[in-house]
Amino acid sequence: MPAIKKVLNSSVVLVVDDRGVERVLLGKGIGYGQKPGDEVSPAITDQEFISLPDADHRNLVELLAQIPAEYVELTREIAADAARAGLTLDPHVYLTLTDHLHFAVERHRQGLTLTNRLAWEVRTVYPDHHAVGVSALEHVERRLGVRLGEEEAANVAFHLVNADTGKPGVDSMRVVDLVAKVTSIVTMTSAVRVSRKDLHASRFLTHLQFFAERFFAGQLLAGDDFLFRNLSDRAPRAIATAERVRTFIREAHGVELPDEEVAFLAVHIARASPE
Repeated sequence: MPAIKKVLNSSVVLVVDDRGVERVLLGKGIGYGQKPGDEVSPAITDQEFISLPDADHRNLVELLAQIPAEYVELTREIAADAARAGLTLDPHVYLTLTDHLHFAVERHRQGLTLTNRLAWEVRTVYPDHHAVGVSALEHVERRLGVRLGEEEAANVAFHLVNADTGKPGVDSMRVVDLVAKVTSIVTMTSAVRVSRKDLHASRFLTHLQFFAERFFAGQLLAGDDFLFRNLSDRAPRAIATAERVRTFIREAHGVELPDEEVAFLAVHIARASPE
């Protein structure tokens, strides 16, 4: 059985397993009344081992020794909500999200509010992650009696997206920022009005999400230009708007979008346009 090396708080202990490997063990009340050398009984069902790289391991141990146990329990509850929503999270989230929740509550108690200017885009681009973020606010209020602002759900969603192993390498901040800028260009230069309630507009937003993820992963579509040439005749307004996006990407990121990417963007613009 693993033996306790250090009690970090009532819900977190540092243990050494039978092979001499250090691991973080989470469990409600698992550290209460315990001391180094005590063995952890396998009969305790509410426990969870967290495996992390060495750097994260050290940082998590240091963090959990400094903050109340409630924040670890909050992250566990949020991670459980995420699992029920079909999300698979990297254990790194126990470091980043726990730290964020503590910081967010402390800011709130000091009367400091940080505006998330991309909250709408996060809710729109990552609805499943945002829904878990909304439930996270309820967990915080129930446990700590603190009602964080609605925009805080988007901040939690950022951490969940970045920890989502189904989206390897995704930087949610960059993705959402690019989606917001492209959406702005499209709505300012066409009749498209973005809303998740409209099927075609919803598909347009979903396309932008996957486009942004491909863009930052360096996996842009680059097939033949048949669709592009065909749409240039059939949907010139949509192509003109998509070309504005190509110009923006070129000037802002130094990347030339292939005709196929421009064509698929034009398809979604045409479908979402009421004209």
